[in-house]
Amino acid sequence: MKSALLAEPGCKEHRTGLDHPERPERFDAIVQALHRTGLAAAMLPVEGREATEDELTACHSPHYLRVARQDIAMLERTQGVSSLSTGDTTVGPHSWRVAVRSAGGVLNAVDLVATRKAKNAFCVVRPPGHHATPNRGMGFCIVNNVAVAARYAQRKHGIDRVLIVDWDVHHGNGTQDIFYHDGSVLFFSTHQYPWYPGTGAAHETGEGKGKGKILNCPFPAGSGRPEISGAFRDKLLPAAHAFKPGLVLISAGFDSRDGDPLGRFTLSDADFTELTRICLEIAGQHAGGRLVSVLEGGYNLHGLGAAAAAHARALTAA
Repeated sequence: MKSALLAEPGCKEHRTGLDHPERPERFDAIVQALHRTGLAAAMLPVEGREATEDELTACHSPHYLRVARQDIAMLERTQGVSSLSTGDTTVGPHSWRVAVRSAGGVLNAVDLVATRKAKNAFCVVRPPGHHATPNRGMGFCIVNNVAVAARYAQRKHGIDRVLIVDWDVHHGNGTQDIFYHDGSVLFFSTHQYPWYPGTGAAHETGEGKGKGKILNCPFPAGSGRPEISGAFRDKLLPAAHAFKPGLVLISAGFDSRDGDPLGRFTLSDADFTELTRICLEIAGQHAGGRLVSVLEGGYNLHGLGAAAAAHARALTAA
């Protein structure tokens, strides 16, 4: 089986204005790097589609989805940019369609991996998703792609337990909120702390059925391979082996790479290869190799392309 790649150029239609860090050129930086290295040609293309209302409301309230859709629809007349009324997410007139189609494309990738038509998948999507909570879009995010994917895998493919690994430099507060009381999803995050959005302290471990299923590893600015790789080996591996996930999802944020303008971590491209291999090891032992990676942050264009290519190379080599 091949690795699959979701990379629809239409996601560039999410316009955020001049000088915004989450800009369409991020997509180009990754796709060009994958073509330069021959990785794109070796991967199975994934078609996009729009996620349905039912799929989205598995993680987001109908009220929030209605507000976000209305906020964006108001821009269709002006063709301008503004922010969601729920938080700090810049949107343009096509942002709702792009966000919903990106989420749907991720679900198509889950289908391919869950049915063994692809061994794993990398989804190059915009806008990112892990800050989107059930009731609020924030932090550049509209729809929580990885959370919607987890719920979809459970409902569509009967995968009871899902592991979400988030190595973005920013804590995935939205993903944590969605599954904080759940128990069927193990959420593991390494992130800079204190830093935006201010959540992700080590004592945040879940409640009720979710108690112990939230595993936060906050680190100070300047942290890199020793801290993050160490957390993956010392904390993620034993937790994942106890949990035994049927699917591994990665919130792949490359703003934890050295030189990113929105973070102060020092990971290298080789470090992302190592982290990917650890996630693949978990998937191989417990999930029949089933793993889907979804792009989150990463704002230094050269670094983003190089790190994403290292990640994709590890996926294709699995």
